[in-house]
Amino acid sequence: MVRKVQPLRSDPEFLFAPLPPCAARRWRSSAYKYLPKTTVRKRYIDDQKENPMNSLTLAPIGATLAVALSALPVSALAHGLAGKRFFPATIATDDPFVSDELSLPTISSVRTTASGDEPASRETSISGEFSKRITPEFGISLGAEHQRISPDGQPSIKGFGNVELGFKYQFYKDEARETLLSAGLGWEVGSTGSKAVGADSFSTFTPTFFFGKGFGDLPESVPYLKPLAVTGTLGVAIPGRASTTTMTVDPDTGGVVSTVEQHPHVLQLGFAIQYSLPYLHSFVKDVGLPAPFSRMIPLVEISLQRPLDRVSDRRTIGTVNPGVVWAGRYVQVGLEAVVPMNSRSGHGVGVQAQLHFFLDDLFPRGIGRPLPESQR
Repeated sequence: MVRKVQPLRSDPEFLFAPLPPCAARRWRSSAYKYLPKTTVRKRYIDDQKENPMNSLTLAPIGATLAVALSALPVSALAHGLAGKRFFPATIATDDPFVSDELSLPTISSVRTTASGDEPASRETSISGEFSKRITPEFGISLGAEHQRISPDGQPSIKGFGNVELGFKYQFYKDEARETLLSAGLGWEVGSTGSKAVGADSFSTFTPTFFFGKGFGDLPESVPYLKPLAVTGTLGVAIPGRASTTTMTVDPDTGGVVSTVEQHPHVLQLGFAIQYSLPYLHSFVKDVGLPAPFSRMIPLVEISLQRPLDRVSDRRTIGTVNPGVVWAGRYVQVGLEAVVPMNSRSGHGVGVQAQLHFFLDDLFPRGIGRPLPESQR
């Protein structure tokens, strides 16, 4: 039986439409206190066949996920788009564009190694983030995270981390070269979280550069490399306070002991290497992948952090996160493993998952539009 190949389409109605990213979450590390964590989003061009059904069903992530996703409607629009390239939402690194979206929930579970007086622990977090376009190129985001820290041999500690705000401006787009560039500022608002889970009493500001590059402009001699794309971030976390001094009473001598904790500037790097099966299906060759696989994007994220000053231990910590994203018209689902790159970064393999809603598709005439347009 010969499979009929649908003609390739690149018209705007077949693709998605732009959206904004979230401010990357951080998970508390016993080594340096911060490590970019979850948060982000997006979706991808769907199958060429338009589905008139607008209802959507989503089963819990697990053994029935593939069956549930195959029943979801296919999108005829696109978000995070540069030319024919759709950049999917990633969990560990932020996206190079702005949009109207909601990440809820993002769930992460990792295990950290012992450091100094701090025992090894299991850290589990549930977070959410809301992103809104003010103009087509400028967006803001608001994120919150609930953490549960379970040290070995000790009672668990739980509470909310500091509130995080994000501001992003997309200043460059090259449709032919599938390129996006943005600049932004992350603001962790001090004293808005619980000290029990390590929330600081001071604010931290992180100016960040974002980029996205698709390889659809490669020569026709290497067609199967065209679905490749890379996104990334480069930023420096700037603490609002250089150090914190804590006064305690020695139980043996009764004397007062002061402890000084230094707060370094921290270089933050993130990359996501992805291979888009929807791009392969729509713009290279229909290889006959059935749903839900035809709308999946396998990827590997790399998240790194390195203190730049004020501390003696300036070794790099980070994780390598292989996973997959499925993107539909109204929702995106992402699932990744969290693999520490060295002993300082953690112990064992963790996991993170995210459910992401595209508000610009769900509410195209309301909250899903830039503010000036939504008031018309």
